[in-house]
Order: sequence, then C-alpha cells, then structure tokens
Amino acid sequence: MASEQTQLIFELPAVLDLKAAPPLAERLRALRGAALTLDAGRVEWLGGQCLQVLLAAAQSWRADGAALRLAGVTAEFCDGLKRLGVTPAELSGAEMEMEMEP
Repeated sequence: MASEQTQLIFELPAVLDLKAAPPLAERLRALRGAALTLDAGRVEWLGGQCLQVLLAAAQSWRADGAALRLAGVTAEFCDGLKRLGVTPAELSGAEMEMEMEP
C-alpha cells in the first residue's frame, strides 16, 4: 500500500531551467514508483522544460498509484506556474498533495 511506503524526499534545485531539465528527468525516472515528496523550498526559478518534467512525473505517479507530494512551495515556484499558464491544481492533481511554504 502506498501509504505504508517510506516517503523519500527529493530537494528540487534553486534554478529549474533548461540545463536542469535532463538531470531532473533522470532523477525522477530513477525514483518512479516510490512514495516521494518533492521539496520545492529552494526554488527561485521555474522554467518551461522543468515544468514539463514535473507534469510528466505527476502523471506517471498517478498512473502507478504511488504517492507524490510537493512541499515547501515558494512564491517563485508559484509565480513560475502562473507565468507558464499552469495552476497548482493542474500540477498537483487530486492525488498529489501540495504544501505551501509558511
């Protein structure tokens, strides 16, 4: 059961730009299927390529029935979503919890 799995934490880099997309995708592929928290507490910039990677990851985790959570979301991360025309709900979906930074 997904709720019984150990929740892994993956800290997203501060800059999620074109250069960050391939290593981000590779790391998420390696973690696929695990109960995972994406810690967005350091994110200062969210670009389109990394957003595509995160959207694909959210879809993969939903398809696998695995828990995926986004925590520590910064204002800059939310600004990036808004700039790119994506709502937090579109990224998180019903199955992905999203926790804003205090």
